[in-house]
Amino acid sequence: MSIINRIEVLGHSSATEGLASFIDTAIIHHLSEEIIEQTIALRKIIKIKLPDAIIAATAITHGHRLITRNVRDFKNIAGLEVIDPYQI
Repeated sequence: MSIINRIEVLGHSSATEGLASFIDTAIIHHLSEEIIEQTIALRKIIKIKLPDAIIAATAITHGHRLITRNVRDFKNIAGLEVIDPYQI
């Protein structure tokens, strides 16, 4: 999980203790040089918001799938598998 995901999820007033406990069990990937370089590369080739670029770059760098309801903003990123949790 990207550090951005943690901030976004826990930053909502509706975040529950259960959700916080779940996040605490996740591996949080902080910004490494590799993630930063991947983020820069993504922003050079597609129009993407910085937080979304960091999230995508984190998933690509670590070989993870991205599970998001916001499929639209990520669907055209090469090398990124995007999963809509409502379609599982």
